[in-house]
Amino acid sequence: MSFANQVAVITGASSGIGWAVARELASRGCHVGLIARRADRLEALAEQIRAAGRKAATAVADVGDRAQTLAAFAAIREQLGPVDLLFANAGIGLPTPLEPMSTPQVEAMFRINTLGVVYSIEAVLPEMLQRGRGHLAAVSSLASYKGMPGESAYCASKAAVNVYMEGLRIQLRPRGIYVTTVCPGFVDTPMTQVNEFKMPWLWSADKAARKILRALERRRKVYNFPWQTTLLMKVTCWMPDWIVYRALRDKTGDRPPPSA
Repeated sequence: MSFANQVAVITGASSGIGWAVARELASRGCHVGLIARRADRLEALAEQIRAAGRKAATAVADVGDRAQTLAAFAAIREQLGPVDLLFANAGIGLPTPLEPMSTPQVEAMFRINTLGVVYSIEAVLPEMLQRGRGHLAAVSSLASYKGMPGESAYCASKAAVNVYMEGLRIQLRPRGIYVTTVCPGFVDTPMTQVNEFKMPWLWSADKAARKILRALERRRKVYNFPWQTTLLMKVTCWMPDWIVYRALRDKTGDRPPPSA
């Protein structure tokens, strides 16, 4: 599949994977719509893309807000035309402490990581169904495959993305619309740069973008990367809880019980 002269919309395009994917798509002849919360960063990226001879449109929105998201997609559609590829990338990662519990942070992660994907798809799917073609891609995480201590809400919000996209993929199979779930390991982005622990097999955002687009070109159902972290997560899924707890308890920020 070629991206030349197609229209792609990327959420969370102001940094990280979204920024890198937008640039890579433009380099392959794609016209790109850019959505995020930071207008200055979006416009800086759009200028780079326009300087390279491709069309770029920007719209500011918090994807956790349905009205903002639908309005942003409508604005981009007016400038670029119907959307061929959705890359729903916007997301946040926050810890899940126990004392005290952080319910507002849990709500924020589900609003942005999960409902942000739903709202973005709502904005483009009706037109794709009318045209009988299109590609929906959403960024999940390898963390979606295991509930990790101290990260349970983030893992759950991404696991919901996996299941939602899987159901859509099966339902849309006869309708000419492809669905891809992208599950990265550690990628060097502003979201991971705050991590104080060592991140094994860390990829640059540019490398991740190239590999992701290769997977989209091949219309992969699910793309997990890198393979080393994917294997590690599969092994972790089979580990007893006590081993996982002991391996990660220093990263949870929780106090061990008195008997420990």
